[in-house]
Amino acid sequence: MAKYVDGFVLTVPKKNMAQYRKMAMQASKIFLKHGALEYKECVGDDMNIDWALPFPKLTKAKSDEVIVFSWITYKSRAARDRANKAMMNDPKMKEMSPDKMPFNMKRMAYGGFKTIVDK
Repeated sequence: MAKYVDGFVLTVPKKNMAQYRKMAMQASKIFLKHGALEYKECVGDDMNIDWALPFPKLTKAKSDEVIVFSWITYKSRAARDRANKAMMNDPKMKEMSPDKMPFNMKRMAYGGFKTIVDK
């Protein structure tokens, strides 16, 4: 059965990366508790490319920001929808209010994706 993936791309001020990593570690436990199969948070490393649109240009990242690319895998979209509903009611998740995030949530890109290749 094909899996379902939630994907995120965002910019984080370099000075907030320790705080972001701590928040992401806490979030990973909540996502996995409620049905995620895997939770990945990756920070940009090789961003200077010339054969495609680089993430810094796409996100309009400032020189003091890093790109974070993240994804969460679920068994299915229905499993994702159940997990998201349960997470929004989780007391630990409610502690992570949007105004306390170490990045600008208005600049975060997000979407749900059907898996078409899974090797």
